[in-house]
Amino acid sequence: MCLFLYDDDPEPEERVPAGPLCVPVRPGPGGAALRLFRTPLGARTAVGFTSPSLLAATLGTGQPWTVLSEPALRAMAVPLGVARLTLDPTLTAPSIRPAVEDRSAAPLGATGTTTRAA
Repeated sequence: MCLFLYDDDPEPEERVPAGPLCVPVRPGPGGAALRLFRTPLGARTAVGFTSPSLLAATLGTGQPWTVLSEPALRAMAVPLGVARLTLDPTLTAPSIRPAVEDRSAAPLGATGTTTRAA
């Protein structure tokens, strides 16, 4: 336990706004959509970076992003069922499952239709 209390030090449980965040986005039907990630244990999380260079170092220079405040990012993520926010993650890994767009390479007949030879 700390013997000294300082007015400017927040408690670990207190949420302190992180300031402007560079937030990864993806193309969506109405414009840019929030890009969500998973933690190493599989929980969904919103991600924000404190600088564009940290975002580019982790996700690459081609990753689209926008600037949001931490409360705005949380407000967008909560209706999607995501309460966790990760700031400045340093490690990423490719998806272990193919993306939905990759289904175009499915074999014939995989869409539920059958064909008969005449």
